[in-house]
Amino acid sequence: MIEKMFWGLRALLYAPFFGKFGMPSYLGKPIFLKGIRNVFIGNKVRILPHLRMETQDGGTIHIQDNVVISQNVHITSAGNLTIGKNSLILGNVFITNIDHDYTEVGVHVLKQKITVKETRIGENCFIGMGAAIMAGTILGKQCVVGANSVVRGTFPDYCVIVGSPAKIIKKFNSETQIWEKITEQN
Repeated sequence: MIEKMFWGLRALLYAPFFGKFGMPSYLGKPIFLKGIRNVFIGNKVRILPHLRMETQDGGTIHIQDNVVISQNVHITSAGNLTIGKNSLILGNVFITNIDHDYTEVGVHVLKQKITVKETRIGENCFIGMGAAIMAGTILGKQCVVGANSVVRGTFPDYCVIVGSPAKIIKKFNSETQIWEKITEQN
């Protein structure tokens, strides 16, 4: 409990440097923050220690109300990246809207252009341990992403996504009120 009080105090000290920092939110000791003037944090956001968060080239990060971000999470943006309200992101997760080009042979990847694609995590989403949410991913409401999944693409509301590359394995059926397995069509 005492450490959370320190995290709350840290949030108050860091708040003026963010584009917005809603309260009561708290921030565990980060490892790296860059361009946080373009980071907008809602109310009751809990960020645990060892966050790496960075914006570049005018990119923005919007973390809506009541989001929990666990330890060792890396979030990077050069465009618009949104994390919807009431979402939970477990540890060791990577979220980005940036892809690096690699097509110029003999040229270091970091010297090639970047491609930016909107990335959006819907409200009430659950992102499992070690997942990678890649550029251009759009998750609908209450999506569940399995541990260590690599996610790219658009996914509808109320689905369970797992694997590398990730695919939908369950969807919520509003008529039966049951999460139903998806069978592959061949």
